[in-house]
Amino acid sequence: MADYEVPKLTGEGYCEVPAVRDDVMKGKGPYIAKPDFQTALHFPADFDAAGSLVPNWKERALDKMADLKGRYRSLQVFLDICVKCGACTDKCHYFIGTSDAKNMPVARQDLLRKVYRRYFTFAGKYFPKLVGATDLTEEVLADWYNYYHQCSQCRRCSVFCPYGIDTAEISMAAREILDHVGYGQKYCNEIIGKVFKIGNNLGLPGPALFDTVEGLEEDVEADTGIKVRFPLDEDGAEVLLVTPSADFFAEPHIDGLIGYAKVFHETGVTWTMSTIASEAGNFGMFIGSYETMRRVSLRVREAAIKHKVKRIVFGECGHAWRVAYSFLNTLAGPFDFLDQRYPIPQHILEFTWSHIQAGNLQIDKTENDDKVLTFHDSCNVARGSRMGDYPGGQFDIPRHVIRAVCNNFVDMPADTIHDATFCCGGGGGLLTDDLMEIRVKGIQPRAEALKHVTTHNGVTHMAAICAICKSQFTKVLPYYGFTMDQIVSVHQLVSNALVLQRQVSVQARPDEDGDED
Repeated sequence: MADYEVPKLTGEGYCEVPAVRDDVMKGKGPYIAKPDFQTALHFPADFDAAGSLVPNWKERALDKMADLKGRYRSLQVFLDICVKCGACTDKCHYFIGTSDAKNMPVARQDLLRKVYRRYFTFAGKYFPKLVGATDLTEEVLADWYNYYHQCSQCRRCSVFCPYGIDTAEISMAAREILDHVGYGQKYCNEIIGKVFKIGNNLGLPGPALFDTVEGLEEDVEADTGIKVRFPLDEDGAEVLLVTPSADFFAEPHIDGLIGYAKVFHETGVTWTMSTIASEAGNFGMFIGSYETMRRVSLRVREAAIKHKVKRIVFGECGHAWRVAYSFLNTLAGPFDFLDQRYPIPQHILEFTWSHIQAGNLQIDKTENDDKVLTFHDSCNVARGSRMGDYPGGQFDIPRHVIRAVCNNFVDMPADTIHDATFCCGGGGGLLTDDLMEIRVKGIQPRAEALKHVTTHNGVTHMAAICAICKSQFTKVLPYYGFTMDQIVSVHQLVSNALVLQRQVSVQARPDEDGDED
């Protein structure tokens, strides 16, 4: 199934730290963006073809580095304070899976740090060899492109760093510099261009979305005998749901969308999705571009104003929730036109859990008795956001919901969950087929933990609340002997157990021009 070695699992719940090897993954970076993909994102495109550099690339790269260290003081701090203690070296899933020395977080940071020292510190300018400073060359730039696209920006290493150095921020900075010299990543930049042109990562136009939700309404009614609406582009609803576009077409994502709709149906809370903001994901974070993050985020504001909603709720997507929770109010606020009694924004799990607590949902947990569940803490939720009104809510609330709708739940080993969770191996803009080797090897620690509870606790399914995690798991876990259908959405479990009781009249759906059919 692969033309490279797939790591072997022990089933004991932990991975052996590999012997360090040099340049094992050298030259295995992703496809480079063509000029057209750069132009859409307002990046320089004055180069001939993918793989060639812009004129004066070195000066442009150093100018951008100066700009970034001036704008983000944390970046300069992270580049200055590392003492090479080694605490992070074995914490990266990509290092564990590949054994490549440059995939140790400290070594990956140093690819940028050495150039920073050469041009922006006194010692590096005059005594470069004494402080490990390096000239910026095309070979160095190629190493940046290669190894900064073997970082999923999961921030696990930062949890264990005694100084709190955020490797993700260094990775983001390196990618933004690369974008400004003609070394943009095809996968991320092409996707962001689709968002600007069409409205979502998958390039699904409005007519396709209308057809999809109409089909879902028919499917749910056929399955349950009850009309459950999937509103799209409707004005005056209480909630605007912003969900990843994967929820519109692929399993297990679409089963989660069905779960959201059933929850809104049973609670009687009116809601709508929007063709303007038919994508919760924000790949601007992956490429480190604040301006791109803001452009993508402003679609949510535009949709909320246009549809006259009172609340914004985000669906199951890890990095989307990090951007929403940590940055949305800064990027696209103020949201003073929304109902201030509710979190701005709110996660769908917070919404569902509040109604479970209030007794508004009738649950039959036996509907999930064919499963023994475990739960994967997605990196950007676990280490970059929160749910609820207390620290650690992002760990508790998903598990509360799962336990409320399932009788059988087992956590994976303690050092692989919560803020020590291992990445799925496909985050940070790496969910592309041209990076399959790093994805397969990077999933090893999570697969090891899953194998442990499968063997020792009879776990049959793993639930996740991230579109990228679900896509990565269903594609890559089969390399380790698991099956695609062992991955489920949390709201898929809710959908299974929720007893539908409300019968409501169904209004006509507006067409794409806003008129009722």
